[in-house]
Amino acid sequence: MGSTTDKIKGMANEAAGNVKQAAGKAFNKPEWEAEGKAQELKGEAQQALGKGKDAVKKVVDKA
Repeated sequence: MGSTTDKIKGMANEAAGNVKQAAGKAFNKPEWEAEGKAQELKGEAQQALGKGKDAVKKVVDKA
């Protein structure tokens, strides 16, 4: 996957995770909150991966 794809998917997962967490709080469903938190963290990791790929590409392009 490209860095842009990773960052976009990461943002989408993070947003979906936040929605699940909010729904879990609103409907008193701790399992939804937990799933949402996990999805949010997955999104953050995907975004970090994309940013890391960008950094490596910049270094390689300079060489």
